[in-house]
Amino acid sequence: MNNKSFLSLKITLFWQKRIFITVGILSVSMAPILIRLCQQEIVTLSIGFSLFIAASRLIISSILLSPTYGNLREITKGNKGVVYAFGAGICLAFHFCTWISSLNFTSVAASVSLVTTNPLWIALLSWWFLKQKISQKTIVGIIIAILGSILIAFAQGNSHFGSNPLLGSILALLGALFGSGYILLGKVAQEKGLTISQYAVIAYITAAMLLFPLPLILGNGYLGYPISVYLYLILMAIVSQIIGHTSLNWCLRHFSPTTVSLVILLEPLISSLLAWWLFSEIPPVLVMVGAIILLVGVLISISTSK
Repeated sequence: MNNKSFLSLKITLFWQKRIFITVGILSVSMAPILIRLCQQEIVTLSIGFSLFIAASRLIISSILLSPTYGNLREITKGNKGVVYAFGAGICLAFHFCTWISSLNFTSVAASVSLVTTNPLWIALLSWWFLKQKISQKTIVGIIIAILGSILIAFAQGNSHFGSNPLLGSILALLGALFGSGYILLGKVAQEKGLTISQYAVIAYITAAMLLFPLPLILGNGYLGYPISVYLYLILMAIVSQIIGHTSLNWCLRHFSPTTVSLVILLEPLISSLLAWWLFSEIPPVLVMVGAIILLVGVLISISTSK
């Protein structure tokens, strides 16, 4: 490959990475809005309904990805990345269980802000699990971004879904912990040799299988809901899961887990603004201040990460 071709390839990859991470964050930011739309179609919210949303999202995603299965068993046979993909799927299942349930008890702004505190956990787990060093500027960026998220979380606005903010906050934080495990294990699975499509199929199917019986156990079946609920779930599966999660998982090959999780911190800002516009969940001044602080932290950290 000559220098001109190499430079062209490098420029293409540069923009491809940024396009994927932008599309990824915009797509996952739609999930809380689609979940809220599902909730508005139901008279009484419950944990069972939250698990129905979580399971349906992953079941639909797995079905839509079925054309990519091919000879998955043969291709992944003996691949060490499969174990990590299974682990990521387990973490993904628990992530959705806890985070989606948190939206029963608190506002979109609070829930999404707390569930995206991944950078703190990712940085610590990467240091412990992957033996990765953390630069001082990245640490400063993480601290600033986390402070911004905390401000957003405690300035919850006039949400109509704030029956138990403390429980909602705890569930969202648990979602952040499981989400961090999902991100880290996903990176390792791809480093061990799985392609993004192989990894996504294994992780999503694993999570779907774990979640499938839970709504039934709690007395919430999969039938009998308004047709609009199923339409929102299909959109969630296509936009937030297949496009959003898969784009961000692809980015794990080209950015550090800390950088990807820091970009995900933009989700509270996007989701909160959409919730403000669509549901009148009006964020007070502190939310806007927190958003600015969050953005500063993200920019500082990204400027020091590859």
